Amino acid sequence: MAEGLLAGETALVTGGASGIGRGIAARFAREGARVLLADVDAARGEDAAAAIRAAGGDARFVVADLSTREGTADLLARALEALGSVSILVHSASPRRREADTVAAVSDETWDRMLAVNLRAGFQLGRDTAAHMRSRGIRGRILIMTSLHAGSPRNLPHYSASKAGQTMVMKELARAYGPHGIRVNAIAPGAIPGGGFDASATGVERLAACTSLGRLGTPDDIAGMALALVSERFSAYVTGTTVVVDGGLALHNWIEPAGAG
Repeated sequence: MAEGLLAGETALVTGGASGIGRGIAARFAREGARVLLADVDAARGEDAAAAIRAAGGDARFVVADLSTREGTADLLARALEALGSVSILVHSASPRRREADTVAAVSDETWDRMLAVNLRAGFQLGRDTAAHMRSRGIRGRILIMTSLHAGSPRNLPHYSASKAGQTMVMKELARAYGPHGIRVNAIAPGAIPGGGFDASATGVERLAACTSLGRLGTPDDIAGMALALVSERFSAYVTGTTVVVDGGLALHNWIEPAGAG
């Protein structure tokens, strides 16, 4: 049963239409937060918000294209209009990655979009939301979804580079805004089907066998840790860190053999 850990909070969740973002938005709403989901997928986003409302939560959805600076700035303005303020930001949006986009094959356009949504929008939205929190005297929390690939290259250069950059953006934001009571952290999920990860194309049985707990993860597995990190009850003294939630996947040699593909 929900304990109302986030009663009175207002949360903006990017990538909220599916996968990890959707799971986090639903969990936050169950804990009493008013939630605004943002995504480029209007149909799935509206469905996610409707499901939260059907379960008794307070959720709205807006279409947001974070591949442009204007779209990112517009999202924060719309969030403030819808919620009045933002006390929690979760940046989970990421373009769907394809296993075929290797070092030898990834296009400039695919590279640019991945870094725009993951890295540039993550910094822009984090910085501007933190400035809003500071101006309102909000002891806010920012949470960024990074990846095991931030430290383990696997021939997806655009994705790995963007996630490594997100890790440093998180640390820079935590350092800059910690003195104002704003905590910034990251989660590095393991293999979580849905959203940007296509389990059908990745070898589910092989990945599960390489995971100490013997299974792939679920959005709820990540949402529980997300709740803990934004909760002042459990993590009031935690900032500038990345928490790995991977079922032990990183303990195994799960990276493909070397090669430029």
